[in-house]
Amino acid sequence: MFSRRKIGEAFKYCGHTRSLGFNGGERLPKKEKGRSHSTRPISRRPPNWLRYQPEEVESLVIKLAREGNSPCMIGIILRDQYGIPLVKPTTGKSITQILKENGLAPTIPEDLNNLLRKAANLRAHLEKHRGDKHNKRALQIIESKIHRLAKYYKSRGVLPEDWKPTLSVAYIG
Repeated sequence: MFSRRKIGEAFKYCGHTRSLGFNGGERLPKKEKGRSHSTRPISRRPPNWLRYQPEEVESLVIKLAREGNSPCMIGIILRDQYGIPLVKPTTGKSITQILKENGLAPTIPEDLNNLLRKAANLRAHLEKHRGDKHNKRALQIIESKIHRLAKYYKSRGVLPEDWKPTLSVAYIG
């Protein structure tokens, strides 16, 4: 009789490890769909047709941040409404660097805040629908992503070492 471990090792070579529950404990489950995406410009220099100067782009970033837009939304607005494909090749600085220089950067990084907001919304859903087992699992996955990301940001010094995620931390807006 084969042990579960030997079967798992045999299946590793043919790519069927997930069906037996052998995922190594390090990979988070995710939707493996959505292969198509847009491609970023290859050149690291600003395009020749761009009519904005670096100072103008920085002032636009600051103006949009003061209106309450997140760094991600600022990039989308600049791309769609102003025709600025990427801020970094134009100004030499990323959007978050520009915001930090002007004291407008968010205290919590945007990706972590989005996960906190998603977890808060899912907790509110689970308060009403306690038997929703699929979303209980989804909440566990989101919370593990939050802990991994917080651990990364603590090691980089972005978050303080004693920072703990709470419901009130995520600004829901």
